[in-house]
This record gives sequence, structure tokens and C-alpha cells, in this order.
Amino acid sequence: MKMKLDTTDWKILRELQDNGRITNVELARRVGISAPPCLRRVRSLEETGVIVGYRAIIEEKQVGYDVTAFAMVGLQSQAEADLVAFEKKVMQWPQVRECYMLSGDVDFILKCAAPDLQAFQAFVIEELTSTENVDSVRTSLTIRQIKDKAKVPID
Repeated sequence: MKMKLDTTDWKILRELQDNGRITNVELARRVGISAPPCLRRVRSLEETGVIVGYRAIIEEKQVGYDVTAFAMVGLQSQAEADLVAFEKKVMQWPQVRECYMLSGDVDFILKCAAPDLQAFQAFVIEELTSTENVDSVRTSLTIRQIKDKAKVPID
């Protein structure tokens, strides 16, 4: 069930997407309410699952992850137990930054980060393709990133 959001809630969400480290006092000032009700609203947005967390966004190349690649994975079986087993395996791989189940020609797409091409190849060969129920793996290396917006478009 979707939470009913009013204009102030939307303003809070917009501000927090721009700066998750903003103080409650500054957030309240920007959205036009006092600090105590602002804090209550933020906590309510967190408790109801509208806000699911806060994190630092790290430039991967600055910390030694020079390769970003995508792996398109097809499974032999799409039975629910097999899908869940693969999802659990994905959760164990630190190289996988994002994973989506898809409809169409492939079952999953994995966004991976690796220090170099050799490390990515080792992951694909030693881990991904040798995983039970994996039928096919196609990979694509990124050339450059054009857009990376983790924000939900809020008007």
C-alpha cells in the first residue's frame, strides 16, 4: 500500500535526495516548517519504507575499481526455487553492485565492478558461469558512464 504524501513530504524527499546529510534544522527551514514536525515526518517516511536508507556515493575509480561491466545471465530453469537460489548466490558476490530480474531473452542483468579486466574475467569464469543452473552469460564492458542519477524524479 502506497503512503499518501502531501506537499511537505514531497519537499522533504526532494531535499533529502539532494543532500542526505542536511541537518534537520536546515531541512525544516527549506521546506517551511519547524524542526520538531520535520523530524517526525522524516521518521515517519523512514518507518513506512518510503525512505529506505542513506549512503555515501563513492567514485569507484578513485578507490581502485576501474572496470564496470554488465553480465546478462540466462538460467536453465526459472522455477521459483531456482530463481531464489540464484538470487541468494548473487547476494554473496561483492563484485555485483546491482542485480535485476528481467523479462525477455535473459533472466538477470548484473552490474559489476572490478579492479581490472582480469579480475572481472576471473569472476565470470570461476564464479558466475560455474554457478548451478546458469545456462548462459553474456558480458558487456562499459566505455563511459553518461548518466547516474539515483534520484526518483520528483516534480
